[in-house]
Amino acid sequence: MDDLNSFLEPGMRVQHPDCPDWGIGQVQSNIHGKITVNFPEAGKVVIDGSRIFLIPVFDD
Repeated sequence: MDDLNSFLEPGMRVQHPDCPDWGIGQVQSNIHGKITVNFPEAGKVVIDGSRIFLIPVFDD
């Protein structure tokens, strides 16, 4: 399966589709499909980009 999150870069804001209560997180790194995101309610989480499609959040 392709990495659905390959476009994510450090500093981008995202939401986890299965854990909305984690809040809006900030991408820390995206290396070989392993995405580290700092969520306000869950802390730093490493996500497998080939299994979870993070939802980008754009400011108005």
